[in-house]
Amino acid sequence: MPALKGKFEFRKSPRTTRRSLLFALGYCLMLSTTLSSCSEAKNNAQQPAASPESVAVSSTTEKQVVRIVRSKQLSALAVLEKQGSLEKRLEPLGFKVQWAEFAAGPQQLEALNANGLDIASTAESPPVFSQAAGAPLVYLATTRPSGKAISLLVPVNSSIKSVTDLKGKKVAFQKASIGHYLLVKALEDAGLKLSDVQSVFLAPADANAAFSQNKVDAWYIWEPFGTRNVQNKIARVLADGDKLRDTGNFYSTSRQFYQAHPDVIKVFLEELEKSEIWTKDHPKEVAQLLAPVTQLDPPTLEIMHNKYDYGLLPITEKTITKQQEVADKWYSLGLIPKKVNVRDGFLTPEEYAKITPSDVLANK
Repeated sequence: MPALKGKFEFRKSPRTTRRSLLFALGYCLMLSTTLSSCSEAKNNAQQPAASPESVAVSSTTEKQVVRIVRSKQLSALAVLEKQGSLEKRLEPLGFKVQWAEFAAGPQQLEALNANGLDIASTAESPPVFSQAAGAPLVYLATTRPSGKAISLLVPVNSSIKSVTDLKGKKVAFQKASIGHYLLVKALEDAGLKLSDVQSVFLAPADANAAFSQNKVDAWYIWEPFGTRNVQNKIARVLADGDKLRDTGNFYSTSRQFYQAHPDVIKVFLEELEKSEIWTKDHPKEVAQLLAPVTQLDPPTLEIMHNKYDYGLLPITEKTITKQQEVADKWYSLGLIPKKVNVRDGFLTPEEYAKITPSDVLANK
C-alpha cells in the first residue's frame, strides 16, 4: 500500500475514497457518542441519590418467585398447576409461581440444595440420600402410599414370570428413587438381595429407551410410564408396589426457604390439600385436564385414577420413625456414606401446626 501523504490523505480511488469517508464518519460518530456519554455521566453524578423510601417502593412492586416442581403424573400437584388457584392466593403476598420440570426426585433435591428449586415432591428415598450428602432440607408433609402406581415391568414376551426369575438379570431404575426402594423390598420378599441382580441406574427417559430396545430385562418405574408401555404392548406388569410400599411421598423445601417464607408454604399446603380433595372426587374432570400432561387418553386416566390414594397426611412421630427405617436400610446396604438422623430434617410439632392445614392435622 502507498505511504500516506498527509494525516488523512490516501491514494485516490473510488473504493479508497468511500472507505475513507466511512472511516471518518465512524470516527466522528464515536467521538460524538463518547462526549455525549461523558456529559450524561456528569449530569447523573450531579443528581441526588435515590432516597431509601423510593428504593423501598420500587422493590415492593417486584414479585418474588416460588419455584415448585412440575408433576407429569396423574396427581393433585399437576391439577394445582392447571387450575391456577395457587397463583391467585400467593399474589397478595407478592409472589408468583414458577413450575420447574425434573427427571425424578434425586434431581429435584440436587436443585433444592443448589437453590434452583423451592418446593420438591419426591418419594421417601431421595430425601435420605440428600440428607446423607449434608443438604439442610425440611420435610413439609407426606401422602398416602399409592403403591399401585409403581410397577415392575418386564418385556411383553419375556420369560420372566416372578421376582425370583430376576436373579442375574439387568434391572433398570432411577438410583435413590421409589423404584430402587421397592426393588430392594421385592427382592428381599423373594429371598434375594440387591446384589443378586445387575442394577442399571437410569433416569426415567433413558430407562424407557433402554427397556423398549431390550437392553435391560426389567424396569421399576412409576406412572404414567407403566401404563404407556403396557398400552403400547411393549411391557407387562410383573408386580406393582401395592403390598410392598409402606411409605408415602414427601413435599420438602430447603431450611433457608422455610425460615424465610413459612407463609408461602402454608398457602401452598392449603391449596394443595384442596386440590387433593377435588382430584379424588372428580376423576372424569381430572382425566380431561391432565390428558395433555400425561400423554394418555381420558378413559385410560379414569382407570388409572383408582391406582392412587388422595389427600395429604400430617408429619407425626410414626412418620419420622418410618423414615429413619428407610435411612437405616440404605446405610446397611452401603449406598449412603454415613448414618443419617432423619429427625434433623423434621420440624417440631408446634412448627408443623403453623403451616399444616387444619383438616390435614385432624388426620393424625
